[in-house]
Amino acid sequence: VLSFIIFICYIASLAASFMMAPLLEFLLALFLFFAYASKLNEKFKGVHWPLADFLRCVTAAIIYFAISIAAVSKYSDGASKAAGVFGFAATIVFAIDFYITFNDLVTFLKQGSSDSPEGHKTEDEDSDSDSD
Repeated sequence: VLSFIIFICYIASLAASFMMAPLLEFLLALFLFFAYASKLNEKFKGVHWPLADFLRCVTAAIIYFAISIAAVSKYSDGASKAAGVFGFAATIVFAIDFYITFNDLVTFLKQGSSDSPEGHKTEDEDSDSDSD
């Protein structure tokens, strides 16, 4: 929702060249939302869904921070300032989502590594004899 609001603000401002980043982020977030809602993550096991969500959060936070600084410092109209302020709020929201998703990603990766079989002991390691 915040990405869509930022997109609308950039359309109404002089900084219309920045409108593509919030639009793409909104569409990507919408796709991932529907993918999780329709259980596509369970159907397509080859895609690492937590990693995709993690990368989306990281790139969105960085891009929103950069374009917000540019919009606030370069343009003087109200819509650009509003888009910049909403962009800074989105940066904070995506940073929090980044932290939460990072914890989910670590859990996902630990769960995947615990499923691998442990090395088997050889016969010499199992013996209790002290014969030399």
